[in-house]
Amino acid sequence: MVVPRTTHPTPAVIATGGVEQAAAGSTSTDRFRVIDFHHVEFWCADAASAAGRFSFALGVPLAAQSDITTGNTVHASHLLRSRTGSLAFLFTAPYAQRCAATDEAASATTPPVPSFSADAARCFAADYGLAVRAVAVRVDDAAEAFRASVDAGARPAFAPADLGHGFVFAEVELYGDAVLRFVSYPDGADTDVPFLPGFVGVASPASPDFGLNRFDHIVGGVPDLDPVAAYIAGFTGFHEFSKFRGDDVGTAESALNGMVLANSSENVLLTLLEPVHGTRRRSQVQTFLDHHGGPGVQHLAMASDDLVGTLRQIRARSSMGGFELLAPPPPSYYDGVRRLAGDVLSEAQIKECQEHGVRVDRDGNGGVVLQIFTKAAGDRPTLLLEFIQRIGCVETDESGQQYQRAGCGGFARDNIIHLIKDIEDYDKTLDAYDPAHVAS
Repeated sequence: MVVPRTTHPTPAVIATGGVEQAAAGSTSTDRFRVIDFHHVEFWCADAASAAGRFSFALGVPLAAQSDITTGNTVHASHLLRSRTGSLAFLFTAPYAQRCAATDEAASATTPPVPSFSADAARCFAADYGLAVRAVAVRVDDAAEAFRASVDAGARPAFAPADLGHGFVFAEVELYGDAVLRFVSYPDGADTDVPFLPGFVGVASPASPDFGLNRFDHIVGGVPDLDPVAAYIAGFTGFHEFSKFRGDDVGTAESALNGMVLANSSENVLLTLLEPVHGTRRRSQVQTFLDHHGGPGVQHLAMASDDLVGTLRQIRARSSMGGFELLAPPPPSYYDGVRRLAGDVLSEAQIKECQEHGVRVDRDGNGGVVLQIFTKAAGDRPTLLLEFIQRIGCVETDESGQQYQRAGCGGFARDNIIHLIKDIEDYDKTLDAYDPAHVAS
């Protein structure tokens, strides 16, 4: 059942099995209203190729573009957007400098992504490979969000720009060379503009949609968690939704620390991970930092209302240029799932989870979480993709409309432990090619 999301009070934090989770009841501390994730942008060498692979592999159709065919001689941008929700990927690449418009009027034209820099994009793609440049959120007022953020200590990246049609665009630094992008527009404006002004809509009626509908959470890998968390929480006002330490969720060989920051409605979750040093193996977060070349977006978690159905289609394309999923748990793992969630999942559903290697957990509030990761999405062992389904936590609002409480199931401890171990096992397969993996 697809259920709408609504705004809830900012929760306090309670401890649950070694992982601190949020509990409803506190007043919002947000400095400005954040409505939802809007898109993520990849800066890459060839936008069409990257967009084509993600569209094919994830079943997210091409929805809009801005490139030389639309009069944009600065950058080529291709937008993928799910038909069933708000999930959106933007892939942007620079044109060769000699091919850019040279007459004075054309060169003075602002490109549809106004913060784009061809030189910076070339360096970004060379330095980081397949990597996220911008995490974009829709806000009530991008100019006000920028002002409030900078006043609270955010480092400005791009001052507010009026794009026309009521769209306003601004950016502040997030971590590393990634930025947090603010986008605002009046309700209904996005029915006339397919993405941002300057983009042209693309009809893709034959393209399949695998059911991925929104970003559940976006995760950054950083060397030192506390100052980055304080920086982001300081300028956004986001609260601590969950926190986990290596002592609680580490494996016998490696560990990491993590924190999840959330807006007041808890539908925008920004997770931070840091490596724990002094363990037998190098932390998987340190592997990310080493190969990425510093802090950046470590993985993107995408939600589905039918995870097994989504995975059937993703898995069918894995060997044809899609994304490869991590190895499944042993069959005995699902005996524990039956004990843990057998009152929520039917035997047939548990067998489907086993067939597709899905991890299952539940929190103390009854929410059940299904999760699985891919192997590295690109050439480097850096960016991972996660697919997630949250089950339960259905409530009824004053009008009688049912909705699922945002963040249902939280970040359950056992799943964190198992997923860390799954990625660690994948990491071990790289040891023969990168002996430094063994060193802590």
